[in-house]
Amino acid sequence: MKTMLSRVSRLALAMGVSVMLVACGDDQPAQSEKTAGEQKSKPRPVEVTTIERQDIALDKSYPAFLRSDDEVTLVARVTGLLEKRLFEPGETVEKGDTLYNIEPDRYQTAVNQRKADLQSAQAQLSRAQRDSQRFERLLSQNSVSRQQYDQALADRRVAQASVAQASAALESANIDLNYAEVTAPVSGMISLSMVNVGNLVNSGTELATITPIDPLEVRFQLPQRDAFELRRQLSDGTKIESIRTSLELPDGAADLTGHLDFLGARVDETTSTVQANASFKNPDGSVLPGQYVRVHIEGLKRYDVLAVPEIALTQGLMGPQVFVLDDDNAARARTVELGELAGPWQVLRDGIQDGDRVVVGDPSDLKPGTSVKPQPFDGDAEALMQEKQEEQQETKKEAQEEQQQAQGEGANKASGTDDEPSAASDEEDAS
Repeated sequence: MKTMLSRVSRLALAMGVSVMLVACGDDQPAQSEKTAGEQKSKPRPVEVTTIERQDIALDKSYPAFLRSDDEVTLVARVTGLLEKRLFEPGETVEKGDTLYNIEPDRYQTAVNQRKADLQSAQAQLSRAQRDSQRFERLLSQNSVSRQQYDQALADRRVAQASVAQASAALESANIDLNYAEVTAPVSGMISLSMVNVGNLVNSGTELATITPIDPLEVRFQLPQRDAFELRRQLSDGTKIESIRTSLELPDGAADLTGHLDFLGARVDETTSTVQANASFKNPDGSVLPGQYVRVHIEGLKRYDVLAVPEIALTQGLMGPQVFVLDDDNAARARTVELGELAGPWQVLRDGIQDGDRVVVGDPSDLKPGTSVKPQPFDGDAEALMQEKQEEQQETKKEAQEEQQQAQGEGANKASGTDDEPSAASDEEDAS
């Protein structure tokens, strides 16, 4: 009898414990749902900005080739033997340096001859002037005829013409003598000589090329919209020299800055572009004419546009989107049409309007309908981007650390599992 009562007591106790466990188990989900509901209804603090139209600066780049507008090809201006070459190919020459000699003695002799001719003509003129003066006095005394006096005047005029002719011939001889010494018209790097010393050169024979490498120019084509916006910017009082430019080479070997110095006044009918020119200082010769580059124009503006920080964009089912707050501060997805990228800012062509409140903080965890607690945005889009990058790097670092830790624990576990059969084997051997 006691045994049966004991069994009944134990059974009742077990059933009571089961009921308590079930009750506790039913209470936990209810508490979890309550907590989740509280978390869902709690507004999330995030930075929000009210959209308004603004002027925004772009950094645009265009393909171009470097060129040297002052490049000069040396050409012989006189005929003769090339006697001397006074430079080494590839070196830098200065403006005015003598580079070649083309029989200067021969042309010096011609100058001396022309000087003698001029002196002879001047002597004849002096005699003709004296004769004309004497015949003028004799004519007043009726000692000579009028015809003799007129002849004396004619001889004087012929002598004057001879002096002028001899003077011109001397000037021409001096010019040829100067051309006999070929000098550098500009400073720059000189090429290989096209004619060897000792060869006969004629007027027009090409001798070498001098290429100035500091400064260098680039001519490039601006799309007509960029050209119109830039011309509008210049009409507001901005000087063209204040538009800063920089060069980007394919290998990234140089970092040169310059300025815009020309903007065309017509649109090319075939390409719908406007020609522009920029110049760059190149004191170290780090780049050379003919290189392919990209020209960056800094501070090119877009006027009266709508833009948001690039970080505010997410990808939705219908394309790029931003989150706009409604009257209840709930996030609503809004599909937008993208325009140009302006550094950390993204210009939007369509999808938002003036006065819309757009989430500019990190929207990666937002969903439509999420309650938001708006936080003020200071307008520094670049700082937002930097903060996002730092968070991504930190998250990546934590993930790598967790992966390394998991790999270490897996290795330790695998090592422990390998040891157990060995211990069991030792026990079997001992038995």
